[in-house]
Amino acid sequence: MSRAWLALGSNLGNRDRYLARARTALAGAGVHIVRESRVAETAPVGITDQPAFLNQVLEVETALDPRPLLQTVKRIEQDLGRQPRLRWGPREIDIDILRYDERKVDEPGLHIPHAELQNRPFLLDLLTEISA
Repeated sequence: MSRAWLALGSNLGNRDRYLARARTALAGAGVHIVRESRVAETAPVGITDQPAFLNQVLEVETALDPRPLLQTVKRIEQDLGRQPRLRWGPREIDIDILRYDERKVDEPGLHIPHAELQNRPFLLDLLTEISA
């Protein structure tokens, strides 16, 4: 089993419910949640003229390698009703892989650690919270 850290985010509809449904779907996909950060309301980044986000970070155990894990979280996003929109725009649910063990991955569409992690202080705070 490997350890990964995932970020959940939502700023459309019932944000709490989207996060809860994402956690349930991850567990149903064989991604075991080890620790959960608090849920934090954060200002949008990039496109700022949109509703505030609810964000959470999860520490998980998984037998999935990074690419299959990415495919799994993208399928969960679709299953939960995520609609294609502008990058950094509003979204029903967003699930990102922040870290995966100590691995570094730089492939098309998959960058671990997450390419924007250092530009998201709120995610760093939530990661620190569950790493303590």
